[in-house]
Amino acid sequence: MIGQQHDDSGAHFAFTDRWGGVSAAPYDTLNLGGAVGDDPAAVRANRTLAAGALGLDPAAVVWMRQVHGRDVAVVDGPWGDAEPPAVDAVVTTRRSLALAVLTADCAPVLLADPYAGVAGAAHAGRPGLVAGVVPALVAEMVGQGAEPARIVGHIGPSVCGRCYEVPEAMRAEVAEAVPEAWSTTSWSTPAVDVTAGVRAQLARLGVDISVRSNVCTLESTDHFSYRRERTTGRLASYVWLDG
Repeated sequence: MIGQQHDDSGAHFAFTDRWGGVSAAPYDTLNLGGAVGDDPAAVRANRTLAAGALGLDPAAVVWMRQVHGRDVAVVDGPWGDAEPPAVDAVVTTRRSLALAVLTADCAPVLLADPYAGVAGAAHAGRPGLVAGVVPALVAEMVGQGAEPARIVGHIGPSVCGRCYEVPEAMRAEVAEAVPEAWSTTSWSTPAVDVTAGVRAQLARLGVDISVRSNVCTLESTDHFSYRRERTTGRLASYVWLDG
């Protein structure tokens, strides 16, 4: 099943769950990740199914080779037969071009300034949060003509701060970079809240993102979770602007 939300200004945001595809277990069924061990033919079929459900041309979706960094690429079309570069954020000024983020616990961050015609997407896990991938994304969007106060966006399904358990030293390291990410699990152990950290980073840049998913991927069996299953598929989140 695919959830889609449309902003009145012409921005589209969409998020998949794990159902409605053709992949076999343990990637069942709508795995959209091409680097997790699934049958490549099944992944291609799933990407076509998802694009069709959203009214998108499968050949007009930009995927990334995500590496938990902060590099951003500006794109005006898919990569074709070339391997995508190792980036964790993409920006486009081409309307109707969809940008996709793959996740299975990390936070997908989707942003758009419809008036400037600029859209951006980032893969923000714990390392990317600390590295500053979201501020790097916003900086590139501003460089392409966006204004922070006009940016609208969504943060998609991810592991919540009450479930993302980490060692105490790791929590301290993350909180040193982004204090708002400091958290505690529901069972009273150290944790990191990536989504809270992302929202704080955006707020400091003048971007007010009030919309976040209420889905915790670790808790929801309708979503892929690396922390829960290890060998599993990937969800996709998409952003694009009306043509």
